[in-house]
Amino acid sequence: MNLMARLLLPLLLVVAVVASFVFLQLEVTTLFSRDSLRQMGQYAQGFLTPDLSSDHLSAIGHAALETLAMSAIGTLLAAVLGLLLALPACGRFGLVAQAASRLLLNALRAIPELVWAALMVLAAGLGPNAGTLALALHTAGVLGRLFAEALENTPAEPSEALRMAGSGRIAAFCYGTLPAIWPQLIAYMLYRWENNIRMASVLGFVGAGGLGQMLYMSLSLFQEAQASSVIIAMLLMVLAVDALSGWARQRWVRR
Repeated sequence: MNLMARLLLPLLLVVAVVASFVFLQLEVTTLFSRDSLRQMGQYAQGFLTPDLSSDHLSAIGHAALETLAMSAIGTLLAAVLGLLLALPACGRFGLVAQAASRLLLNALRAIPELVWAALMVLAAGLGPNAGTLALALHTAGVLGRLFAEALENTPAEPSEALRMAGSGRIAAFCYGTLPAIWPQLIAYMLYRWENNIRMASVLGFVGAGGLGQMLYMSLSLFQEAQASSVIIAMLLMVLAVDALSGWARQRWVRR
């Protein structure tokens, strides 16, 4: 009985894999035929010689700056909106405001960035504006939820002491609560900025500008050399941003 139970799960997995091939009508023999392998080799060989011409590198540099600007502005807008929504979401303005703000935060982060970008392209047109708005809306939902949890776990005594001393609600928050959670908020923002750099490179596939749109155009025209240069630029940009974000966390957060 134990042997049958052990063999049942692998057998079900094999049946599921075979059924998936049959349902999707995948022709494995055609995929690995001599002609298919030759075509795939020729296509991959085009990526081994990236286009390093001055005009193309200049276009890549402009698109990379556009991608960086999209991610930075989108993250900044998301941090401001997320903090504004986090205050009622942590229960500081009553249960009704808490439920409404949490529902809004859930809705913002439940919709993926690509869907937001497609919607913003229809609303704001092609270009970086749509990508910036898409990143800001989705990231606001993520940061708002993280900021709300940080505010919930922050001791209320410093802020209450300032209120009892005669300070206003805004001053008590800025001087009693915000300094205690500021390093944590900065860490969340830097982490989301890293993610938005990668996502900003992808949003171009739906017309939201940046390196992604340039890569999509190159792949659509089967320009493997130009696409290879864009991919290398994406990799270098992500590595540079990761290093910068790591240095910033070491400099501002951990200290």
